[in-house]
Amino acid sequence: MEGGVGGERGEARRKRGVVEMCEKRYKGIRMRKWGKWVAEIREPNKRSRIWLGSYSTPVAAARAYDTAVFYLRGPSARLNFPEFLAPGEALGSGDLSAASIRKKATEVGAQVDALETALHHRLHHEHASAAAAAAAAATNKFNSCGGFVERVDLNKVPDPDDSDGDWERN
Repeated sequence: MEGGVGGERGEARRKRGVVEMCEKRYKGIRMRKWGKWVAEIREPNKRSRIWLGSYSTPVAAARAYDTAVFYLRGPSARLNFPEFLAPGEALGSGDLSAASIRKKATEVGAQVDALETALHHRLHHEHASAAAAAAAAATNKFNSCGGFVERVDLNKVPDPDDSDGDWERN
């Protein structure tokens, strides 16, 4: 089926898939149209999903997913960040209801989101401070060389009375 609605939809899906594969590096998360990252997981042997929350960063959403998948499937779960799993970590208090898994996952996701956001703002602030310092240094260097002698309005016709005397009129 070439060219029809199905073909256009397939092409859009392929293009979107390419974009998603570039942006989406983690399992169990997706990006909303407006830029928020969300995480959810399907309950084992059920059709229902456990909503794990909406986050500012993909890392926070992935960590929330990791927490939930670990509590659902145990140490054999495939995690996005296996290095953050403490060795010998227990499976909790035995209460593995969807609500308790959601609670644990959203706690972890919120903590990671707060840390990631704070780090991003700190780096942005440091970058802005460094740019301001560089601009101040350039201004100081310029002013030490005398600065602008005089700003000339290039749209103004010169006044004949303001001659430098460097040239003579006939």
